[in-house]
Amino acid sequence: MGDEKVKAEALQIIGVFQALPRLVVFDLDYTLWPFYCECRSKREMPSLYPHAKGILYALKDKGIDVAIASRSPTADIARTFLDKLSIKSMFVAQEIFSSWTHKTDHFQKIHSRTGVPFNSMLFFDDENRNIQAVSKMGVTSILVGNGVNLGALREGLTRFSQNRNTSEKNKQKWMTKYSKKADASNSDG
Repeated sequence: MGDEKVKAEALQIIGVFQALPRLVVFDLDYTLWPFYCECRSKREMPSLYPHAKGILYALKDKGIDVAIASRSPTADIARTFLDKLSIKSMFVAQEIFSSWTHKTDHFQKIHSRTGVPFNSMLFFDDENRNIQAVSKMGVTSILVGNGVNLGALREGLTRFSQNRNTSEKNKQKWMTKYSKKADASNSDG
């Protein structure tokens, strides 16, 4: 399936959902591309997973920002590859650095740079420990088995919608409960 076809299908998937993330964050190694940067040379021509570029274009078309959170010891190679693939300019934030703290540092920096709250983000990664750590921050996080694809996108947006609906319902419950208490205390006078 070509980039245009994937993009068209991704746009259809995105169109189904009312609640959309403001920012979609991607890991690089084994999420956007099928290799570890540190095992490659800057001279090589990298390739993305088949659906990755079409999905990135679809998100951009819908006005949804994209960012990178990658724990790579070879950030220079990663940046060179993003350049070679002509997608570097698509990302509003590129946090590519080696870190001992899963991806939480990356997300703090992305949040500072973009101002997007964690609960308005969607994240794709191939490592379960990163998914666990970032989920605790309130980010909807999806584990990908063989790179980001249309199925993962659909799953991510579905889970994001469910999380949004749950937090909205909880907020409604809290507001209702709180406003009843406020009314009760006002009527004492």
